[in-house]
Amino acid sequence: MNILGISAFYHDSAAALVRDGEIVAAAQEERFTRKKHDYRFPQNAIEYCLSEGGIEPTQLDYVAFYDKPLLKFERLIETYLAYAPVGFKSFLAGMPLWLRQKLHLPREMDRGLRHQYKGRYVFTDHHESHAASAFFPSPFDEAAILTLDGVGEWSTATYGVGRGNRIELSHELRFPHSLGLLYSAFTYYTGFKVNSGEYKLMGLAPYGEPRFKDVILNKLLDLKPDGSFRMNMAYFNYCQGLTMTAPKMAELFEGPPRRPESRLTQREMDIAASIQAVTEEIMMRCARHVARETGMRNLVMAGGVALNCVGNGRILSEGIFDNIWIQPAAGDAGGALGAALFVWHQLLGKPRAVDNVHDRQKASLLGPAYGNEQIKAFLDGVGAKYRYCDSEDELVEVVSDLIASEKVIGLFQGRMEFGPRALCSRSIIGDARSPRMQSVMNLKIKFRESFRPFAPIVLRQHVHEWFEMRPNEDSPYMLLVADVRPEHRLPLDGQLDGLTGVDRLLKVVRSTIPAVTHVDYSARVQTVDPLRHPRPYKLMMRFKEKTGCPVLINTSFNVRSEPIVCSPEHAWRCFMACNMDVLVLENFVLLKDEQPKAKQHEIDAYLAQFDLD
Repeated sequence: MNILGISAFYHDSAAALVRDGEIVAAAQEERFTRKKHDYRFPQNAIEYCLSEGGIEPTQLDYVAFYDKPLLKFERLIETYLAYAPVGFKSFLAGMPLWLRQKLHLPREMDRGLRHQYKGRYVFTDHHESHAASAFFPSPFDEAAILTLDGVGEWSTATYGVGRGNRIELSHELRFPHSLGLLYSAFTYYTGFKVNSGEYKLMGLAPYGEPRFKDVILNKLLDLKPDGSFRMNMAYFNYCQGLTMTAPKMAELFEGPPRRPESRLTQREMDIAASIQAVTEEIMMRCARHVARETGMRNLVMAGGVALNCVGNGRILSEGIFDNIWIQPAAGDAGGALGAALFVWHQLLGKPRAVDNVHDRQKASLLGPAYGNEQIKAFLDGVGAKYRYCDSEDELVEVVSDLIASEKVIGLFQGRMEFGPRALCSRSIIGDARSPRMQSVMNLKIKFRESFRPFAPIVLRQHVHEWFEMRPNEDSPYMLLVADVRPEHRLPLDGQLDGLTGVDRLLKVVRSTIPAVTHVDYSARVQTVDPLRHPRPYKLMMRFKEKTGCPVLINTSFNVRSEPIVCSPEHAWRCFMACNMDVLVLENFVLLKDEQPKAKQHEIDAYLAQFDLD
């Protein structure tokens, strides 16, 4: 039985195909269109899923959409009426898309499926989709469920339990009171783009002091012991306006919102530290309450806030639950997968196999893959110079030497990742021991802010030797933050004297792996194991044999504001447009200084697609 799940029209449109309970394929539309966070109907993602499954639309048994548009429309209308006439501009801005597409989803899906699908459309609740995406692929037979995001139909957070092949959500927090929207409001206030800059806000937080924490808790929120809260909406504008915050916020935070791309000051760093501290406090209270109420020792999470890996790491490290599993595509994209799994297990009552060790997410490598023949045809077509490695051992030997010589490597291997993190399939990797790597990769390759931290990948059997984690702690999806262990930290010896802000990171070597050690010694850890990541595992094992270090840098294969690369063409164009040293496309190794010079106008045209200013 084939079930297609779809998310569309709000943020990160995606499609997922589930066959007899097994995940066959899943991908975000942005990877094909090259439009970051593409919200449009996921036509390309659907076509990919059908192709990967070897089926036509006529062979689909069910098509599921990840929320209930009519309920969401009801919420929008009620909100507009509650604030009328103040929200009229917002009403005018939002209605055309609703009247043209969102209220006509069956028609849009008919068109997207070439008018060949004749079966039933199922509309699941938004947070049910999140919950299904978190529980059903998890390795647990039973678990508490916690979903935290901006807003679905009315819910902004829910909790409940999953057992066997069923989920039950028992409690909710309702719009406009939302942890996701609260965090996004401060993303906007510090000058970053809502729905994409939240990572930047989290990365900026360690540079500041949480001196506004009490202001937020006393003036903006009425926070309860169970993690529920009410927001003082006099300070927010997202219900009725085109901005996230109201002018009144300036009274509390020493001035108006920062202008995008203007210089970051200590104020923004302190605001980031403060809202991160509040977010962690809310997440911790929620987790403790859910643990008490459900009695469960396992927790699964989804929703955009579940991508706050600092908060996730605290929940795990403080022992509130024994084990945590977080959906790698925790945001709206994962709702497509959740909707499909919800139909299979919850609506059709099909059993669910669990082995209590391995999840069913397949390392979240659910996107397209390209063979060596396809890659060779492309490279020959563009006149690229390359070395073809006949064996995996040869490839691993060559690439590990290049990493050890401080070359920056674009790694393109196997199936593309589903979700916002690059997990060694579409990654840029480098030597974590190099003090210069953070600045080089941020400014010359990613074209992004120099304060942004990079994540480490570490051989799982060594994770506890380098980070404050349990032996063999599983973190394959880069969703947990842990501190670098004290024995790998270096004495500062007055190096911080006179330094403020970003200089406290870039001009100080904090550990033996400085390129992945943030200013507060934290790191967003991804573990690599031979089952999920066979080739990257062999590469890292060979690198460790040569250097003694089982840790590398891993960041997504893209430039700032570009989606992660999907095809060999995307990888080649990104490689040629930035200062990356080496490109590895399956068994092909390309050195930048051997390639035909890219014409400047071609580089400019490529970079102009993305918001690099």
